[in-house]
Amino acid sequence: MSWKGFVAGLGAGVALTVLAKSQLEKSESPLSAEKALKVVKKKASQIGEVEGSWVHMMTEEYETDHLVYHVYRGGITIAEESGKIAAYEFLVDSSTGTVLEFKKQEDAA
Repeated sequence: MSWKGFVAGLGAGVALTVLAKSQLEKSESPLSAEKALKVVKKKASQIGEVEGSWVHMMTEEYETDHLVYHVYRGGITIAEESGKIAAYEFLVDSSTGTVLEFKKQEDAA
């Protein structure tokens, strides 16, 4: 084997390793609050038209069934098919974007 071939193979291996590492780091990074809100709005649009929404920009710890998640907390208002406006509160896993909780708020009146 010539030195040129060895160096070319070594360079390609290093480049591939750096590329794979950067892709792995991207996939492990948490979702932004905006992306988490976008996920919830897309799911909520199955119920009715989304009228308004908000999300906390910082994550918080949430424990359920002895499992701890880092979540974004937020809320959304939806015009339901009946024409009534309903408010919901949600929790979204900041790592996966999975909606862990989606609760309709009771009327205050």
